[in-house]
Amino acid sequence: MAEKQTKTAKKPKAPKAVKALPAPVKKFKRTLDGLVTSDKSSKTIVVTVTRRFKDSKYSKFVQSSKKYHAHDEAELATVGDKVTIIESRPHSKLKKWELLKVIK
Repeated sequence: MAEKQTKTAKKPKAPKAVKALPAPVKKFKRTLDGLVTSDKSSKTIVVTVTRRFKDSKYSKFVQSSKKYHAHDEAELATVGDKVTIIESRPHSKLKKWELLKVIK
């Protein structure tokens, strides 16, 4: 008679307790600093953002500006304030930015 070999079967190891990773931090969207030029609409401000760059042909510094419509839920900003706006979901046809903070 063949003797049965009784090998002690190794139990599969339970996976080590993995530390829960923190929830992924949302990467901030684009932010722009500008000057409020209009606050006549309800919950909407118009922000003029001016940027400076060097002209490639003439090597001269040039300023160009662009207007952005931003959502201002609490209607905090007034004309002349320096503000920071952040990219957001579309609120309307033109409003794709929100007021983040009023600097001055």
